[in-house]
Amino acid sequence: MIDAHIHLDMYEVEDQEKILQDLNHENVEALIAVSNQIESAKRNLELARLDERVKPAIGWHPEQLLPSEDEVEELLKMLEEHKGQIVAVGEVGLPYYMRKEYGWIEMQPYLELLETFVKKAAILDKPVVLHAIYEDADYVCDLLEKHDVKKAHFHWFKGSKHTLDRMMRNGYLISVTPDCLYEEEIHRLIEQYPLKQLMVETDGPWPFEDKFKGSITHPWMIHESVKTIAELKQMNVDDVYGILLENTKRFYEI
Repeated sequence: MIDAHIHLDMYEVEDQEKILQDLNHENVEALIAVSNQIESAKRNLELARLDERVKPAIGWHPEQLLPSEDEVEELLKMLEEHKGQIVAVGEVGLPYYMRKEYGWIEMQPYLELLETFVKKAAILDKPVVLHAIYEDADYVCDLLEKHDVKKAHFHWFKGSKHTLDRMMRNGYLISVTPDCLYEEEIHRLIEQYPLKQLMVETDGPWPFEDKFKGSITHPWMIHESVKTIAELKQMNVDDVYGILLENTKRFYEI
């Protein structure tokens, strides 16, 4: 299986080493290592150089202050220079949780930044990894449709049935985290969304509750998610493994 979304650079070095050492034993083939900003991207590129199972993506996480013009230019330059090493543009998107925390944020600059990355993904013919939930996903769908970007991955998605239907029609993929074991909202999403458009992720080092409470988030947890998906889809777990793995390999061209 493949962890379709992890912030590997954010782990302590000893935890990074432990995770990479564990991958074969835990039957995890690869990690899609998304970036938050420039230094994050540099660390992920270095991790990928040291271990080919790390598949890096370069982007600017939206739940933070906007980058300067120079930072945007550097990120675009990095995307161009490392287009042979990266598997995607990401993580990019819109600041949903910042808006909830601060009450109001001027959205236009974030939309413009996202459009810059969407256009770059189209030029490079790379998938785009998206942080866009609830109503934000509709704005993102508008941009993807505008620039005819087909390969979009909405990670840890949550949203309305209307938005899900739109994303299904467009062929976008979503991924679920280990919270699918205990969140009813995610159960409904899994039941509604086609298995051919699903992947599994950890979003590590983000921590989880229930049976994972107090544990460092580790790629082995995706196996628990696969079992939950199989139960909710009422399918054989081995068949679900095969489909999810093929989805991820095909999408990221691994």
